[in-house]
Amino acid sequence: MVPPPPASMPLGQRLAALAQTLQFAWFGGHVFLLISTLRYALSYITFNSASKMAVFCYRLAFLSATVTYGIVVYKAYRARMRAGKQTGAVALATDENVQYLIMALVWLFSRQVPLAILPFAVYSVFHVLTYVRSNLLPTIQPQPASPAAGGAKPKPSGLSETIGRFVKEYYDGSMTLVALLEIALWVRVLGSALLFQKGSWILLAVYTVFFRARYAQSSFVQGAVTKATARIDAQLANQSMPPAARQAWGTLKNVIRQAADMTDIQRYVGAQQGAPKKAQ
Repeated sequence: MVPPPPASMPLGQRLAALAQTLQFAWFGGHVFLLISTLRYALSYITFNSASKMAVFCYRLAFLSATVTYGIVVYKAYRARMRAGKQTGAVALATDENVQYLIMALVWLFSRQVPLAILPFAVYSVFHVLTYVRSNLLPTIQPQPASPAAGGAKPKPSGLSETIGRFVKEYYDGSMTLVALLEIALWVRVLGSALLFQKGSWILLAVYTVFFRARYAQSSFVQGAVTKATARIDAQLANQSMPPAARQAWGTLKNVIRQAADMTDIQRYVGAQQGAPKKAQ
């Protein structure tokens, strides 16, 4: 992240300098995404999700997501160009930020699927908190210029420490929640396809490709899939379940396993590629 403005500047100038950075636009996109999500959630729980305001907030949430992930992808691409590194299509496909950018655009122009907002919103919570802790708070309350006694780092503010503890304590659990939401979302999209809703099969194909990439790159998604599979296995192991159900589940698992092996992107990327970047 861009370091906060110098403490010698007046507060107004520090805030103005911060607001002129591309990183602040990224932060603003996440803030708008959260506000839009909360407003849409209010309409949804009051059974008013078809209202003009609800539709506007739904679209604004994904427009905000498009802006934030677009900024991250642009900055990463610009950095690679400055370093003289070429970026191929396959390498771009392995970047989680590119994947989420594409899905944000897909959801933006697709029919409403309320569940689709939640993974983006969970990410935004942590991005907003991290930016506030790393950039906004140091800009509003800069640390004293004089070094601390014994050369130790200045002690952060109480709010900064609280945010840091929250992020550290809940990050892993929240990423597991995102993984579970994405599994539930795939099931939701599959249900729409089985009901032959307009455009649902295309959406299912696109989201399946996205989820396959997420499974390949995220240990949280892998863990969530493993737990969900084990739970279904345990349910079907009950003697009261008909053998046909167990056989159908076994066949489905084999088909999914074979499809996953055939679509393993690491076969095409090769060992020279680095680890995929985390979604931002």
